[in-house]
Amino acid sequence: MNIGIIALIFGCTGSTPMSETVTGESGQFSLGIRHNDEERTFILYVPDSYDGSEAVPLFFNFHGFGGTSEGQMAWADMRPVADAENFILVYPQGTNLDGEPHWNTSALSEDNKSTADDHGFITYLIDQIGIAYSVDTTRVYAAGYSNGGFFSYSLGCFLGAQFAAIGSVSGTMLDDSYQQCEPTHPMGMINIHGTRDGVVPYDGGQGYTPIPDVVSWWVDYNGAQTTPVETSSQDGGTTIERYSYPAGETGVAIEHYKVINGDHVWFDEEFEGSSLGQVIWDYVSQYDTSGHRGSE
Repeated sequence: MNIGIIALIFGCTGSTPMSETVTGESGQFSLGIRHNDEERTFILYVPDSYDGSEAVPLFFNFHGFGGTSEGQMAWADMRPVADAENFILVYPQGTNLDGEPHWNTSALSEDNKSTADDHGFITYLIDQIGIAYSVDTTRVYAAGYSNGGFFSYSLGCFLGAQFAAIGSVSGTMLDDSYQQCEPTHPMGMINIHGTRDGVVPYDGGQGYTPIPDVVSWWVDYNGAQTTPVETSSQDGGTTIERYSYPAGETGVAIEHYKVINGDHVWFDEEFEGSSLGQVIWDYVSQYDTSGHRGSE
């Protein structure tokens, strides 16, 4: 594997394409582009199995408020999953707000934390990665932790044409996003949340939509069956309840993992023998932008 640090020379104005620097090889790269006169950075991971002979999925993993792309990659390391499943993995970096990296989770409005055009940045990033690599644009996925989970919901709601399925860990939907969400097509959603989360409470509050309401919204939107199949597992004394809402006519099922007494974290417990990253991938990879992909 070629692991390197590639620094892109930022232009003075507008947007700078990354394709001038990345030549489509495998490896791990720390990169930057200029979008809307802002310097934006991200980590790109391309597994050795990628050879350009076929289009592969693209997966974004977003850090929480105050986090970094490097920290998220270390904590929520999905590189082994990308190696095994052959997809391109991206850990983008949010912009600083009073020194704290963040993501804007609403459509461009005064409701956001800042004026950073995060939706535009991610759209531009998808385009640029697609120039340098063979990407299956019907299979682009997003998941994130905390503020990154909020942002994944936002991408699903407002950039539905670009994303096939989303996941949230210790995140929820803001009430305004919840009321305005329009994914435009059947879209998978997997939610993982702890009942003892003191930052983003499981039962909601202060503009945070309760997790059961979020799950119900996506169940209803996708026409999934409203009675879930309930199972439970244990790992290290932690009880994890799984609520699987079977697919209806659109072919999209919804998954919710309720971590009993779980805190505000990216969970390191095993979920029925799999890492959390593997669980999220196994779920989202069933879908493309037309809905369920069916058996392969």
